[in-house]
Amino acid sequence: MGNQKLYKGSLQTIILKLLAKNEKMYGYEITQKVKELTKGELSITEGALYPALHKLEAEGFLDVEVAKVDNRLRKYYKLTKNGTKETVNRLAEMEEFLKTMQQIVNPKFSLE
Repeated sequence: MGNQKLYKGSLQTIILKLLAKNEKMYGYEITQKVKELTKGELSITEGALYPALHKLEAEGFLDVEVAKVDNRLRKYYKLTKNGTKETVNRLAEMEEFLKTMQQIVNPKFSLE
């Protein structure tokens, strides 16, 4: 997709939404789920994903759980209570943003 830049500002919201739905996930799993849900239109690189995960963790929205899988340590990310609240807030903001963009891009179309 040529519009990867449009998704960049939404990456943290995407991560929060996935974790709200899936309880806990590891990094590669997140990238694959996004690819699956978007039918390959959105591909999240490790270089974008991990800084976003670390920022969300530093802000207190994610907890990290380390587990040994096939003799390797794997970091699982899950929402904290504050992360769950933040997810609700960011999804509401995203809904408003999408409505506003629809009014600009396609004034005759309404999401309601």
